[in-house]
Amino acid sequence: MSELTKADACTIELARLGERVRLRLSGRFELPNVSAVEQAIAGAESRLRPSDLVDIELTEIKGIDGAGASLLARMADRVDGGRGRVQLLTEGAPDAGRLVQLYRDRAEEGVSARVRRLGPLARLGGAAARAPAAIGRAFDYLGGFAAAVPKVVASPRSVNWRSVPVLLQQVGADALPVTAAANLLVGLIIGFLGVAQLGRFGAVSFVPELVIVAHFRELGPLVTAVIIAGRSGAGLASELGTMKVSEEIDALKIMGFDPMRWLVLPRCLVLLLAVPLLTWIGDLMAVIGGLIATVAITDMSIYTYLAATERALTLSSFLTGMVKTPVLGLAIGLIATQQGLATRGGAAAVGARTTTAVVLSMIGVILLSSLFTIAYAALGV
Repeated sequence: MSELTKADACTIELARLGERVRLRLSGRFELPNVSAVEQAIAGAESRLRPSDLVDIELTEIKGIDGAGASLLARMADRVDGGRGRVQLLTEGAPDAGRLVQLYRDRAEEGVSARVRRLGPLARLGGAAARAPAAIGRAFDYLGGFAAAVPKVVASPRSVNWRSVPVLLQQVGADALPVTAAANLLVGLIIGFLGVAQLGRFGAVSFVPELVIVAHFRELGPLVTAVIIAGRSGAGLASELGTMKVSEEIDALKIMGFDPMRWLVLPRCLVLLLAVPLLTWIGDLMAVIGGLIATVAITDMSIYTYLAATERALTLSSFLTGMVKTPVLGLAIGLIATQQGLATRGGAAAVGARTTTAVVLSMIGVILLSSLFTIAYAALGV
């Protein structure tokens, strides 16, 4: 289905395919023709539905200035409504796309400034009002990822497998010193606390078991995942966000690559593999930390501590912690990549999305870990 909205010096063609609509702009969107531009925009906007996903194609624009770009940016903002429904297609007209996006960025900065001036209750209400749409986008993204996984079997070359070794180096090997040191310190803390508390009852011999139960089951996966969320999650979000604002994602789509398979899936796969490995090494470091703390302030020998650790370490305590680690890694990957691909605007937008990705990843990791703990308690594990 195709409709035309014509004005004196510009034309907006509306082509509809299901819920996706393409607005093809042609002519001169400039100050001398501002009334014609307003008529064309109003005519096209009146034919859009609230549920439409809109692509604004600027390829055939013959001329555009600040007035036309401002009007187009306002139209895009009204149609978008903060829900990510509008996308600018700027192939062949990068200058026009940058000008329109510049006015959209300024509008977003003005909205952000007004939001900062609102009171805490108003901001809380705004966040609550935006929550359903955000949850809907999250489930849409999760569904898109789930749908992309089976397609890899039919088309293995649609995934950038060559990036996997590099990503493993960045996400896994480069993060090893930080995660190992953090888990060592956590083991030290558990050991010191265990000696201080259990020593009052003459039960210092149970400190190795305390380290195993507390760290292997709960703290090890959680500490490792939180560090990866802050380190690698931020890196992935900023990388994809930069690709988004520099139109590299659009270039991949034009070349026939699905960003979900080409970019998202390798990163999620790497996190799926790296987080369990880093957690396993972190568990070993925690045992060393507990040993150092216990041997340093008690009469327990290294051999006695290791023997007690061997008795306390069971398959159940090891697996209950390790089972959750792939889920935590996948959650970090999905949240970070979703925030990166949702970036709109310039450098400030990349920074904002990166911060959001880190915060959401940490909250998601803690929430998932809590759910696993509750499930283990219910099952009596």
